[in-house]
Amino acid sequence: MKGMGNDLVREARRRVGWTQSRLAEAAGTTQSAIARLESGRTSPAFDEVIRLLRLMGMDLDLMLVERDDSDWIQAQRTLRLSTAERLARHDRVTAQYRAIRGTRNAA
Repeated sequence: MKGMGNDLVREARRRVGWTQSRLAEAAGTTQSAIARLESGRTSPAFDEVIRLLRLMGMDLDLMLVERDDSDWIQAQRTLRLSTAERLARHDRVTAQYRAIRGTRNAA
């Protein structure tokens, strides 16, 4: 959980619109303790991450899935592209992500 738990707590807090102080109050700790946790200066145990998420009305859903080789296949296809083709692909994907984020922010 090292590193990931910090990010999960910070992301959940932002999604629910809580301040560090509000989370600290709900968790029975201090704002500075939450700041240290979110910045990675402390590493929360898995149980603590779950507890903090649940205080905010969030939960963590983990799944074990069989691994496939789709990432490797995609990497091989990308390696066949020229530098210019890779850059053009990158620009298209970036534009798509920006469009998605713009749609989400407008909603």
